[in-house]
Parts: sequence; structure tokens; C-alpha cells
Amino acid sequence: MDFEIPSELRELQARVRRFIAEEVLPLESDRRQTAHGPTEELRRELLAKAKSAALLSPHVSPAFGGLGLNHSGKAVVFEEAGYSPLGPVALNVFAPDEGNMHLLEAVAKPEHKERWLRPLASGEIRSCFCMTEPAPGAGSDPSMLTTTAIRHGDRYIINGRKWFITGANGAAFAIIMAKLEDGRATMFLADMHTPGITVERMMNSLDSCFSGGHAVVRLDNLQVSAADVLGEVGEGFKYAQVRLSPARLTHCMRWLGAVRRAHDVATDYARRREAFGRRLGEHEGVGFMLADNEMDMHVARLAIWHCAWVLDQGGLGLHESSRVKVIASEAVWRVADRCVQILGGQGVTDETIVARIFADVRAFRIYDGPSEVHRWSLAKRILKGSERQEPRS
Repeated sequence: MDFEIPSELRELQARVRRFIAEEVLPLESDRRQTAHGPTEELRRELLAKAKSAALLSPHVSPAFGGLGLNHSGKAVVFEEAGYSPLGPVALNVFAPDEGNMHLLEAVAKPEHKERWLRPLASGEIRSCFCMTEPAPGAGSDPSMLTTTAIRHGDRYIINGRKWFITGANGAAFAIIMAKLEDGRATMFLADMHTPGITVERMMNSLDSCFSGGHAVVRLDNLQVSAADVLGEVGEGFKYAQVRLSPARLTHCMRWLGAVRRAHDVATDYARRREAFGRRLGEHEGVGFMLADNEMDMHVARLAIWHCAWVLDQGGLGLHESSRVKVIASEAVWRVADRCVQILGGQGVTDETIVARIFADVRAFRIYDGPSEVHRWSLAKRILKGSERQEPRS
């Protein structure tokens, strides 16, 4: 692996960094931010700024208006976008839309790409991904899927209830995971205004950075044309991995940028604040926390870059994405927690952005699979590898 960032990517990195500093950070105190993410008006204003700077949807292929970045390129750009909670929204690289764009480009039919991907990539619309269900349905274990899709002529009738669906409120369309009568999981595309789709309620959460927040969605005899199956019938679980493996990685990229911001704020405070006759950072208790932050971010970044490299080489990266997701989510949580501690009272108030980052990143240890589930998956792989070896006497 070559960890040197190519010159053209360094130039893009600098452009994104300037854009975030000059165009996005000044809007962080805008009142159009809510507990359920930025308003549609603010989102569109941010998108217009990114479009003007030729930075909109950099992960999408040029055919759909993007820059066509590979995973390694995204690792650099998405970290810069994540430096502000509004950065991923501005560049149109926030979840779940970013992952949905990747999935649509990878498996959707040409007509579906024109109908849904193109306006999604331009920021004209938003989307949601309806997979997670309340107990006893699918959560960390997708095999527990309870939403059903029964074929009737040229249509499917879908019934179920989805839970904690990011971006559902205000989304133009949904990607819905349901199981057929034979138990095979299949993905369907449906406009959110279709009769049978109801956003039951919004869910309050620690994070406030996702457009549309999180919601409970009910599917009552939703009729979807057989022509609007996403990809192939029965390939839902396969496509979930096509989406989730890169999506876990891009989450890592964005959150790394967020805690780099928190670390910068804490470092600046430690340089200026005095206590017990010296600057705060000169006390070992604080200085060591800053050093630990640097090490955690460095290890997380190397893990992200390695996984991005694996994906760029054509690997599916399931094992690698599980590993980096745990490494990065646990690391960014430690960094955010230390920054709160260094800032003291300012770390638990809105005097700085650190408290908001702290609340946002806590959920990352759960999103796209809790750390414990990924550790369990990694452990099973390790044990299978051990079983193939000759036992030692």
C-alpha cells in the first residue's frame, strides 16, 4: 500500500477544507437546525453552495453529476466534510443517501437510475433505507426480517413495520427490504407518497445531524410494481452487503472528521486555559489525553485507508469493514469523550460544538452493527481459521 495522497487528491482535499471553513462553519449556529437535522431550506442552501464550488456528490460517477471518487478518494474528502456536522449535508454525502446512491449505481436498472438516482445525486430529493424493524423483527440479525412481500399478478403487496429509519420524514422514495413467501429477501423501490406508506412518528435521538431524523414507518398493503424490484428478486441480503460494507466505511470517514474538529477545539482550549499556575495542556493529565487522541485518530485513519484500498482492489471487504468499523467507532468515541473532559464545563454545554459532536458520535458504536456484533463476526472468522490448522500437541 502507498499511503501517499496523490497531488490531485491533495488539491481536492484543500478545496473541501476551504469550503467547509468558509461556507459551512458560519452556518453551524443557524436556527434552521432542529433536533431532527437541518431543515429542507437549510439543506438546499448548503447544496447550492457545494454545487457552485463543484463539490456536490463527489462519490457519484460523472454520468450522474459527481466526481467519481474511488473509496480511497472518499476517505480523504469525506473526513474533510465531516469536520462540520453540516459538511456531509452540503456535499450530499450524508447517510442514508450516500449509501443509497452507491447501491443504486451498483445494481439498479437504467430506468431506476434515471427515476431515482439522478435526482438523488443532484440533491433534488432525499431517500431512506427501510430495513431495521422493531422486535421481534430484523435488527443486528437481518435473518429475523418480518416484513412480507406477496406476489399478486404484476405487483407485490408489502406489509410490515420499520423502525429507526433515518431520513424517512421528507424522503421522496424508499428502498424497502421484505421477504417473499419462500423466505428470500428482496429489495423494492417505492415513492414515499404511495398509498400504504405511513411515517407513524419521529423518534428523538442523541444525534441531530441527519436530514429527516429517524422515524417509525408502517407499510399497510403497499402495492409495488414487479418492475420496481431493485436488482434481482431474492438478492436482498446480497445487496445489503453491497450497500453496508462501503457505508460502514464512509461513516468512519465522516466521524473521524468530526472528532478531529473536537480535538482541535480541545487543543486550542488546552493551549489558552490556565490552571494551577500553568497552561492546561502542560498538566500531564490533559497532555496525555491529547496525545491519546492523536494516536487514536491515526490508527483509525490507517484502518480506514486500508479498508478503502481493499475495496478499490475489488474486494467486497466484509471482514475488513467489520474490523475498521469497530476500530474507528470505538476510537472516535474515546476522542470525543476526552475532549469533553478537557473542556470541562464548556464540554457539556453549547459554548463549543464538542458537546454536539459527543452526542452525535455515541450512536456510531451502534449504527451499521453494534461493536459487539462485529466482534462476534470477527471471532467466528478467527475460530474457523484456527480449525483449518493442525492442532498442536
